[in-house]
Amino acid sequence: MNYSPAEIEAKWQRVWSETKAYEPANDFSKPKKYVLSMFPYPSGRIHMGHVRNYTIGDAFARYYRQQGFNVLHPIGWDSFGMPAENAAIKHGVHPKKWTYENIATMRGELAGLGLSFSEEREFATSNPEYTAFEQAFIIDMFEKGLLYRKQGFLNWCPHDQTVLANEQVVEGGCWRCGTPIEQKEMYQYYLKISDYAEELLESLKSLEGKWPKQVLTMQENWIGKSYGLEFRFKLDEASEAKLGAVYEGFDVFTTRPDTIYGVSYAALAPEHEIVRHMLSFGLLDEANAEAIRAMQRVGARERATQPKAGVALGIDVIHPLTGAKVPVWVANFVLTDYGSGAVMAVPAHDERDYEFASKYNLPVNPVIFPAEGELPSGCAYTEAGILRESGEFSGLDNTAAKAAIMDYFEANKLGKKVVNFRLKDWGISRQRYWGAPIPLIHCESCGIVPEKKENLPVSLPEDVEITGEGNPLDHHLSWKHCTCPKCGKAAIRETDTMDTFIQSSWYFLRYTVKNDFKEAFDPKALEYWMNVDHYIGGIEHAILHLLYARFFTKMLRDLGYTKSSEPFEHLLTQGMVLKDGAKMSKSKGNTVDPGELVAKYGADTARLFILFAAPPTQELEWNDSAVEGAFRFLKRFADRSQKVTPTQTIPLIDHSSLCKEEKAARKKVYEALKRAQDVYTERHTFNTLIAGVMEAMNALNEQNHPGVWSEGYWILSAIMEPIVPHLCWELSQNLFGGKNFGPQKVLDEVFEVDAVALGVSVNGKNRATIEVGVGESNEAILAAAKAAVEKWIDGKEILKEIVVPGKLVNLVIKG
Repeated sequence: MNYSPAEIEAKWQRVWSETKAYEPANDFSKPKKYVLSMFPYPSGRIHMGHVRNYTIGDAFARYYRQQGFNVLHPIGWDSFGMPAENAAIKHGVHPKKWTYENIATMRGELAGLGLSFSEEREFATSNPEYTAFEQAFIIDMFEKGLLYRKQGFLNWCPHDQTVLANEQVVEGGCWRCGTPIEQKEMYQYYLKISDYAEELLESLKSLEGKWPKQVLTMQENWIGKSYGLEFRFKLDEASEAKLGAVYEGFDVFTTRPDTIYGVSYAALAPEHEIVRHMLSFGLLDEANAEAIRAMQRVGARERATQPKAGVALGIDVIHPLTGAKVPVWVANFVLTDYGSGAVMAVPAHDERDYEFASKYNLPVNPVIFPAEGELPSGCAYTEAGILRESGEFSGLDNTAAKAAIMDYFEANKLGKKVVNFRLKDWGISRQRYWGAPIPLIHCESCGIVPEKKENLPVSLPEDVEITGEGNPLDHHLSWKHCTCPKCGKAAIRETDTMDTFIQSSWYFLRYTVKNDFKEAFDPKALEYWMNVDHYIGGIEHAILHLLYARFFTKMLRDLGYTKSSEPFEHLLTQGMVLKDGAKMSKSKGNTVDPGELVAKYGADTARLFILFAAPPTQELEWNDSAVEGAFRFLKRFADRSQKVTPTQTIPLIDHSSLCKEEKAARKKVYEALKRAQDVYTERHTFNTLIAGVMEAMNALNEQNHPGVWSEGYWILSAIMEPIVPHLCWELSQNLFGGKNFGPQKVLDEVFEVDAVALGVSVNGKNRATIEVGVGESNEAILAAAKAAVEKWIDGKEILKEIVVPGKLVNLVIKG
């Protein structure tokens, strides 16, 4: 066979498309598998990370089709987002045009890899139909109170007059113009993910053993359930007067009530309402006021990595147990969205508090001491211990003290035990153009009202000018001004668009119907296809995307759309593709163009290398010589097919009549088959499967039995079809009439052994190895052993003869 990848691959890609080979059946009585790789953003060209992700998913899909499953393996496009607007600003091209041209390019590139996607279920999330369904969900959420509007702090660029995502803030400045950002309080919409915090945490248990432990831990930490004490620090009289009698104090939450006697200061977030009050009314000198404003200009994520910094506010609160005055500071490490944006600080027993106290020379008051030994110096003591200097609680171990102190606070109405979550409600408002409009309307008479569902989708106007300054929808008067759906009066359309994580939080549900289906879902199809059996994507999506998808699934369940509570049954997080030890990126100049790779070697070579170079969950180091090696192996695989006798059925072979080399070849073939079954269902180490096929090929080449060759290719081409489909379909058509792609049966007879090798030792020293028949008598084994070691025992008296069945023979001689 002349192996011509370009010719073979073009042929089979055309056949698969024309015959709709990979559309799932509508027969819901068949066993199913739903295999999904995270869908791509249409940035313009695919990269090697895409190749790895989709090749892994395609191998699963093709394997399960061979096993007789009804397989759903879809693809789509996560097509809203900032890069399209940036392209509009930089190149003067409309975001929609840029996006859909990129989709067309990338669709062709992915097709060139031979990926077995359903074509009838492909969609882009910027399609009007998808937006209409999504906006209907949002209206339902608004009417159920799951979506609400409130003021919140956002990253604001005063030059570009726009809100920035955290990722767009670079060293405290706008990524585009460098202007220092401000934390601006603005109205935005929030989804009540906090209502689902407990369920999101608890249901992680159902994913144990199915998702990587690292991902489960990351989600658990992000949700951040903690038990503790909430109480109020009351301002002393002078401080209350200084603030104009507007505030009497502020609430704090602590998970360490056992350390409360060690409090030496209290700290507020830079955005705390008391801090803003003091700034507004000029209650701070200009230097301190500017220091606080500088903190406010830094987003919470970046602030967490900066050195500790603070400002003394010149006010005090009263310790709830001792009555002592406690100074109040602003600290950059306190977050406004955790607890109440205020903390009690115990430098002796918290590293963060200690670092801050050391910088500003604040007291360090230890109250927990080791049961044995001395308190360490120069750091916070955060281990278990015994309370001292803690009033009536002194002498208790700190675990018992936590419970006792919380009981005391509740009994004396000083505070209460609470459960707190780090997870806060999801702000979904974005002040930009290329996103799904939030389908709400502002009416002076009716307030905020949803658009009528029959008017959906609320589509984006296309005649906009995108300059990067402000939200184009705000300036599009004919789109912005509308009538109230409730009273018919003049009203204003909401100009915020949705966070693009919304689109990726339910796309997997939409794939369960064809893209021209007129409703969002078909309940029967949802019940049949969900949950996704195998979900494949990068671990960088471990928290936000996966958490939001889990939340959205539960929320749509409660709205009556689906019965699923979890979207993804099994999760595989593939490693990055590296070159020269670094992640491939254009900025590093170390990328490999998949198109050039396919043009030179073919898609099957690219797929084989990707799956052979490393297990899918590990990083993959690019290796040009290994790519060459993958191509050479496929060429040999094609060339040696000439030794196969074409057949429409797998050959029947009398194993007992075969010679040693023929039996060894069959054994290697069936070992590869057993390994394939294990890899697809358990370990997913495709590299070991491919290695097994290579071993089988070498073993086949050591014998000449035509039936063994035909059987070997029947099985090996089926094993390799999920990995290198084009070549295997060509071989299958030429050799087997396309009949060999189905479940392959492992034959136990090939693993039966006729003979075993035994080591022969004399006085404990290994001297020879013999091969004897299975079930051979001890007399015959001893005779063969003595013959093999004759020169060591000749003329010697044998004192003992030991036969260990299946393992060894030991002869003990005199002298």
